Amino acid sequence: MAAGRGAVGLGAVWKVLGRRTEGVAPAVWARQMFTRSRIPKAVFQPRPGDHEKYGGDPEQPHKIHVVTRIKSVIGRPYWEKMIIHNLGLDKAHQPRLHKNIPSVNSKLKVVKHLIRIQPLKLPYGLPTEEEMSDTFLTSKGELIIRSRLKPVEQKEIKS
Repeated sequence: MAAGRGAVGLGAVWKVLGRRTEGVAPAVWARQMFTRSRIPKAVFQPRPGDHEKYGGDPEQPHKIHVVTRIKSVIGRPYWEKMIIHNLGLDKAHQPRLHKNIPSVNSKLKVVKHLIRIQPLKLPYGLPTEEEMSDTFLTSKGELIIRSRLKPVEQKEIKS
């Protein structure tokens, strides 16, 4: 490999980084920079002011989250990409419904900077099985039941 222009060797990588990595292989320093242990433990602890800040009620929490990915995962660590894929958020701006349970909430906290979380609102109540095909989800997290018009029976005209 030539040492001139366009040469990409281990020495070139070390010079670009500008760090003292003479005795460390490239895979090792990359693993040290991007490990899950670098996420602070405070991220996973509940904060007391969150309910007041977002208008929630801690005694009556909502049952279902409407989760939407709003940022790209390009350049993000592998564990964030894996969590996004497991939650079904591969496409941006496509809302997905998830239960409000601790196992899901712990995953959502890791990727909270990439997603938007809203409670599912039911302004018209729970739909019945017949109405399920006529429902749609708005961008505000409301489940709207679209009522279909039924044909009116024609009365006979007597002359």
